[in-house]
Amino acid sequence: MSMGKLYICGTPIGNLEDVSIRLLKTLRKVDFIVCEDTRRTIKLLNHYKIKKPLISYHEHSKKEKEDYILGLLMEGNEIALVSDAGMPGISDPGENLVKRAIDAEIPVEVIPGPTAAVSALAVSGIDASSFVFVGFLPNKKGKRREEILKLKEEKRTMVFYESPHRLIETLKDMQEIWGEDRRIAVARELTKVYEEVIRASLKEAVSYFELNPPKGEFTLVIEGDKTEKEASLEEILREVKELIESGINRNEAFKIKAREYKLRKSDLYKSFIEKYDM
Repeated sequence: MSMGKLYICGTPIGNLEDVSIRLLKTLRKVDFIVCEDTRRTIKLLNHYKIKKPLISYHEHSKKEKEDYILGLLMEGNEIALVSDAGMPGISDPGENLVKRAIDAEIPVEVIPGPTAAVSALAVSGIDASSFVFVGFLPNKKGKRREEILKLKEEKRTMVFYESPHRLIETLKDMQEIWGEDRRIAVARELTKVYEEVIRASLKEAVSYFELNPPKGEFTLVIEGDKTEKEASLEEILREVKELIESGINRNEAFKIKAREYKLRKSDLYKSFIEKYDM
């Protein structure tokens, strides 16, 4: 018996018209659809008149549920994996199931679709040339502040997900730790009827949501640290050497430090050769 296939399917993050022809073809041809919440997925299927057996699989699902799904795949069934919205496994259930399917040498194929993080980044007006996706911060205040502190000197644009009941506290923690002038775009209910993007400083964002109680799902796009870091050439060359010794490609190490200290990569390379490659 031939092995089945697992399709990782990106679904609309709000507007049901944000589907691809390929997604609809995939959902119509598979034997089962594994979904986070059957009530959410059935709305999408009903909209496009698709009827398939649904299997519930979420963050609290036990290993036995994964075993069952993997068993179906090994029996030759084709299965579509979807989350409530966006890409499964990206701050959503599915990552472990995909890993186990790969380990079992079951074919895995991705069906690209809408993603809140990239959509918010595109509409934010904040530098998108290099960014880091953080996802959800920890629920507990101490752990959350600890993570925000770790990111204080992150130079790249950062993308977060946040729930409405924690939004203001998270923004206040960021304002206190990163400074009130840091630029942010707060995207709410992307692609839905009440879509809204607030572009402001952290201080302005806190004030806005204290007057307008948060509702819906939020994606935060925040600029990286723009303060210029000062260090002697000796220290910078040592940092380059440490990056290379940690396994980072030499050219990439020069690029990282040249960007961080606003130096020409060629000048940094020349100084490094003179010091270490004599």
